[in-house]
Amino acid sequence: MTMPQFSFFWTDVFLWGATLLAGLYGWHVRRSSVLRATWSRVWASPAACSAGVFLLFFVGVALLDSIHYRPALPKLNDDPQAVQRYSPIARSVLDELLERSGVQKNERSYSAPLALHLFHKESIQQGDTVVRDFPPLLQGAKGITTSQERRAELRVQLSVGVLVALLWLAKFASLLTWQVHRRAQEPLKWHQAVRLWLGRESRYPSLRAVWLSVGVLVLLLSCWVAMSQNYYVLGTDRSGNDVVIQALKSVRTAMVIGTLTTVAMLPPAIIFGVAAGYFKGWVDDLIQYLYTTLTSIPGVLLIAACVLMMQVYIEAHPELFDTIAARADLRLFMLCLILGLTGWSGLCRLLRAETLKLRELDYVQAAKAFGVGHMGIMVRHIFPNLLHIVLITMVLEFSGLVLYEAILSYLGIGVDPSMPSFGTMIDASRLEMSRDPMIWWNLLAAFAFLLVLVLSANIFADAVQQAFDPRAQRFSTRWLRRLSRTSTKAMP
Repeated sequence: MTMPQFSFFWTDVFLWGATLLAGLYGWHVRRSSVLRATWSRVWASPAACSAGVFLLFFVGVALLDSIHYRPALPKLNDDPQAVQRYSPIARSVLDELLERSGVQKNERSYSAPLALHLFHKESIQQGDTVVRDFPPLLQGAKGITTSQERRAELRVQLSVGVLVALLWLAKFASLLTWQVHRRAQEPLKWHQAVRLWLGRESRYPSLRAVWLSVGVLVLLLSCWVAMSQNYYVLGTDRSGNDVVIQALKSVRTAMVIGTLTTVAMLPPAIIFGVAAGYFKGWVDDLIQYLYTTLTSIPGVLLIAACVLMMQVYIEAHPELFDTIAARADLRLFMLCLILGLTGWSGLCRLLRAETLKLRELDYVQAAKAFGVGHMGIMVRHIFPNLLHIVLITMVLEFSGLVLYEAILSYLGIGVDPSMPSFGTMIDASRLEMSRDPMIWWNLLAAFAFLLVLVLSANIFADAVQQAFDPRAQRFSTRWLRRLSRTSTKAMP
């Protein structure tokens, strides 16, 4: 069997590089007692743990969709001396998994959720006459002709999906129980270990939250896979693609736009913001003039001009791209850089204002008196106290950028039309929602996935911000002490 040819796209390299850096940071956290204690406050929050489960799922989907390859084509006349050719269409590991699981199918056009036929009537030849009727699906609802047969089959498929999900949850519960049993300071029986993390008075509420979140996720995935063997759970789009699969593949585009744009935005925002607030004087005036001039230009026009120039270059050099996916990926990569390098002014203003306040505090003045250099003060004393602002701004920008991509796609300057994205789905639903009968499932899928993704990111970032913000830690400590004193006075 001939090995496929792997394709390394720019965004693939970025996502896997960011994952590697996150793994190195996790290894550093394990070696640092201070960071380990800080992150333990994050994991102590059940809401943050639940949000982290869904974020890990989205990150896993994006990573699986970021391993691209071109399948090998059969040689002409089975000649071993012939040059090996590869498919012009790049596939990902996620595509392979979906195809092997039997959920990836295609139709000619729209079909409603769990439908037995296409959404629009067509002229069908029946003997010597031509009638207008709904044509049957090509790959869905095989062997099913009536609603009663569909309901019976869906009940069986749902039962299988629930049973598989319960088996996986039982395995996961056994793993969590073994962890609690292993870390117990005194010997425990298995039912006591289960009661510790699953009971009403749980000693480990985060473990229970993780188990419940994994249960919801596994149940949804298992039932979707079971029903998708013969149906389209949320119907198909205009090209006949499964809407749920399009939403899953749009997760990678959303993650790239949210993370790569934010990473491109952070260096100029942090460097200019801290420098303007710390040095003041002519440095502050110069940086203020720079970002004031930048914000005076309409953002959409500036981004449109940069994207159009980039698009002209791509179309003028087609020899640089061996597949359509490579060209679409470069367009996405450059779009993220353009969004990041033109949108750093808001975070820069916040960091400048906070640095102006921090530079006057006692510990900064004491560092200056002891002869600490400017760079050491900014890195060791000012930037750690700005980290909570950076974190919460990153999440807010992530949410806004994912939605901003829909506006750019509406203007024709967003991602390539061949690349699945939530913006493309929302833009297509403009005309679909105005039709009669209305096609609503495309917008519903984009809304549901965006809601879960953005909400999970917001909840998790809020817990991280509270754990890393020194002022929030002091407030939490004072609140706990006051609550402890109140409880002590109230005791008889």
